[in-house]
Amino acid sequence: MAAALAAGASASALTACGITAFGGATGREDGAVPPGAKAECPAVPAPDGAAGRQLRGMWIASVGNIDWPRDPRASAADQRGQFTRLLDTAAAMNMNAVFVQIRPNSDAFYDSPYEPWSQWLTGTQGKDPGYDVLAFMIKEAHARDLEFHAWFNPYRVSRHDDLKKLSPKSPARKHPDWVRKYGKGLWYDPGLPQVRELATNAVMDVVTKYDIDAVHFDDYFYPYPEDGDFPDDAAFKAYGAGMKRADWRRRNVDTLVESLSGRIHTAKPWVRFGISPFGVWRNKSSDPDGSPTAALQSYDDIYADTRKWIKRGWLDYVTPQLYWPIGDARADYAELAPWWARQVKGTGVQLTIGQAAYRVGEDAAWRKSDELSRHLTLNAKYPQINGDVFFSASDIAVNRRGSAARVRADHYTRPAVPPVPARRGGQAPPPVQGTAAAPATGKDGKDGKGVKGVKVTWRASQGATSYAVYRVEGAKPGCAPVDPRRLIAAVRGGGIIDPTAKPGRSYTYSVTALDRLHHESRPGRGATATAPEG
Repeated sequence: MAAALAAGASASALTACGITAFGGATGREDGAVPPGAKAECPAVPAPDGAAGRQLRGMWIASVGNIDWPRDPRASAADQRGQFTRLLDTAAAMNMNAVFVQIRPNSDAFYDSPYEPWSQWLTGTQGKDPGYDVLAFMIKEAHARDLEFHAWFNPYRVSRHDDLKKLSPKSPARKHPDWVRKYGKGLWYDPGLPQVRELATNAVMDVVTKYDIDAVHFDDYFYPYPEDGDFPDDAAFKAYGAGMKRADWRRRNVDTLVESLSGRIHTAKPWVRFGISPFGVWRNKSSDPDGSPTAALQSYDDIYADTRKWIKRGWLDYVTPQLYWPIGDARADYAELAPWWARQVKGTGVQLTIGQAAYRVGEDAAWRKSDELSRHLTLNAKYPQINGDVFFSASDIAVNRRGSAARVRADHYTRPAVPPVPARRGGQAPPPVQGTAAAPATGKDGKDGKGVKGVKVTWRASQGATSYAVYRVEGAKPGCAPVDPRRLIAAVRGGGIIDPTAKPGRSYTYSVTALDRLHHESRPGRGATATAPEG
């Protein structure tokens, strides 16, 4: 509960101003704009889906109750309240995506036909928490116009090595021959076709049943090296087919990534597939195509050929975990960011960077409150970098050493629309029509406080998922291109109240509609209003 209160307090501290969404599905009652409708400003082009676009997200980890729920013994109401406070923190930071861990240990944050309910929800694996957890999380994220990336771990079974402690419903209990003890935990053997089928079924069950925006994997494929080699002799003997073991292991992981990518996009073309790998593919000392680093290598140590997945186009996005500071002797952030930018160039795979919010304050290199902000400043030099994702939500919520507030002040002062996925196609919904703006005064429906500003409404567009609202000072022509630097809100409702409008000043507002892949329509005719005095 202390963490939840901190998250709520930090949301207030981090946000400088609020945009109030209202109106449910539509803010006007004159009907939705149908497909093929004439644009109000036909000579004004739609935004290109690149300029000013940026993905901004944070991971919400459930394993070990890292971020949520912090206390599995808490009531469902308390858990829901804690989760929405984390989402409010993301919204206060002007983020637009959350990456939520829903299958941490071959278990589920939803009612799965394949695996038991997660122990991290109730303290007991297999115990029903009493509500549809995943549906709740998606609904609340979308209400704040946050993308929901469903985060799966494909092979980890448990952080202990006792099968008897698992739920009788666990596939690991039913098929102990699929399981290997390694280090302090239990793992499915990636070399077994049955294991890859289970992981695929778990993912596709969610893709087909829930309104997620993306499937997300982290960096756990074969486990990170501990004492000795991973014990997969039996699987290698059965399926190795004369290959070198390292190549065979990489092929096993490749097979899952490639096949799952195809399955996801066939089932729902708008659902993206992304992976957040360890930040070093290979060191240059091992491969001339590698990075100038001296660190663990995902290719050699966990058998994840992340560079191949990019070049083959199996991913929609990649989010390497660059958890080192600028100037690190082993793995310099300033060297790794451009290396990854070069890997995605020309591929259509979007690049976002995994940022180590959890490391702030850890040692001398991380004691600077601006270290994360410096990373984002460096990223701006490379057009292939489309945004950042922070690990993890709790660290953003508590605003370690003021680092989150610094990122917001330096880089996230305005909201941003995520970039259009290059590999998914599609087109924008019909343009917005009937934009209206007028002075707004009254009472906030939540706490009765006074609300002043400008109220902006528009006709909904059929096929639209959200709307972007732009503002310029003064009375301007009704039909003019929108400037991404003037975005003030991205919402799923049918209107906003802009409380940041200064009393007595006039502003012109324009609105566009976006589909769920962030293609943007032509703007509706702009509307001018003067904020009320006093």
